[in-house]
Amino acid sequence: MSAAAPPSPAVGSPQVDLLKRNAIRRAIGAGSIGNFVEQFDYGLYGYMAPIMAPAFFPDSDRTVAVLGTYAIIAVACLFRPLGGTLVGRWGDRVGRKKTLLWTIVAMGVATALIGVLPTYQQIGIGAPILLLLLRVVQGAVSGGEYVGAVAFIVEWAEPNRRAYYTSYASNSCFVGTLAGAGTAALTSWVFEGEALDSYGWRIPFLLAIPLSLVGMWLRRHIEETPEFIRATEEGTDVVKAPVREALRSQWRPILVFCGISIMLAILSYSWVTFYPQYLTGTLDLPRWMGLASNAISIAVLIPTLPLAGMLSDRIGRKPMLVTGAIACIVLVPIAFRVGEHGTFGTAVASQLIYIVPEFFLTGIVTVCAAELFATRTRFSASAIAYNSSFSIFMGITPFVATLLVSTFDTIYAVWAYLAVAALLALVVVSAFMTETYRSQLGTDKFAR
Repeated sequence: MSAAAPPSPAVGSPQVDLLKRNAIRRAIGAGSIGNFVEQFDYGLYGYMAPIMAPAFFPDSDRTVAVLGTYAIIAVACLFRPLGGTLVGRWGDRVGRKKTLLWTIVAMGVATALIGVLPTYQQIGIGAPILLLLLRVVQGAVSGGEYVGAVAFIVEWAEPNRRAYYTSYASNSCFVGTLAGAGTAALTSWVFEGEALDSYGWRIPFLLAIPLSLVGMWLRRHIEETPEFIRATEEGTDVVKAPVREALRSQWRPILVFCGISIMLAILSYSWVTFYPQYLTGTLDLPRWMGLASNAISIAVLIPTLPLAGMLSDRIGRKPMLVTGAIACIVLVPIAFRVGEHGTFGTAVASQLIYIVPEFFLTGIVTVCAAELFATRTRFSASAIAYNSSFSIFMGITPFVATLLVSTFDTIYAVWAYLAVAALLALVVVSAFMTETYRSQLGTDKFAR
């Protein structure tokens, strides 16, 4: 007689709860690793842009060369809506896990290849063209990576802790940016002068290969999300044309997300990519001070984001977004004023003020990228919304901010740029956004 199978743990038992928590932890790790790789690359590229610029553009005018390097980010980000829409379509048709497994491979390869590109002095105009092509590939893939990772985590999360869990997805972006900043600072310290300009800047980009291999391993060892399986009858009842269906049925929440996320894109990327360059290029701080002050402020923000998620799970998304928008308008000019004193201490202090609106906005916009949309078309709808707003403004903000300061000779022009987006967000959140923090995840959300 065969031995009887051991009884399965009862639903709600400590064993089941432990298994679920472990699955959620694995989902957070698998989802977040891609965000880390993406932002490591973006942060590294942003911090290294002034050093890389002479390698890809004529060095007769350094400002033009730096603007050209930033412009490549902006142009590449214009392809993110197309790439994100394609990736989102795959995510709604074949599943989150399979799609995210390949996006991290493509991102890693494109980033690593930047480290071996020939220079302008070697092949002329072909150098910036090749750089642009790689950034387009990286941008197109990452246009679906972030929203897919957020959907993956949210669909695994407990309903009353969605903002808390997705705060780790947001954190992975800042940890990636911090790693990019730290790597750039270390590279600038280890390699000096000609060594840094000729080959030293290339080495950090090659780190994307081992990072992507780790991401592949994590994503191979996690199951598809229970929410996607439930909504699609275990993948047998997927939407045949998820992009068309998302545009038809969810255009209102798409517009709402665009209205609130532009503010965060301008806030974040005028801080992590433009502001360190402003500190060193305009206020004449040593480069290490500009990078180190930025890294300190990011390090302070990281442990606070889970607290912001917990707060939002208690009071809702809308109060957090409204507070963050008001903080953008009131606190950012104060931060710029403090930074104008031009010391390392004031550079740190200014950015500690700057991260107050980040606290209220970052994780909340992130969780809204999933909560606003129905499960069956969540990947496609969130990719359209995210890349039509956040990605585009993420890409153009360093360029626009540099151009505004150059044109108006004041950093407060950047604040005015942000304030317009914050006012738009206030109107959208107050008048049109439906509260989502206690809503059922799989249902359609309609703006009102």
